[in-house]
Amino acid sequence: MNDEPKIVDTTPVIIELEPGTHAWCACGHSGNHPFCDGSHADSGITPVIFEIDEKSKVALCACKKTSGAPYCDGSHASI
Repeated sequence: MNDEPKIVDTTPVIIELEPGTHAWCACGHSGNHPFCDGSHADSGITPVIFEIDEKSKVALCACKKTSGAPYCDGSHASI
């Protein structure tokens, strides 16, 4: 695996998350996408840890091109 993230999809993952700490997969190799499962080992890429204060519906990036990780910023439109 190299340090280039794998594009998982060209649309965001819309999901309702419970409050707490979450780890977003930044490498694109997780079997539990959009969450990290440790597949990034030796890739040079680390997950993005983020906090949700209250139950919320969010759009998590699946193309791995966002500048606002872990959230979708519409970058998938240019892929």
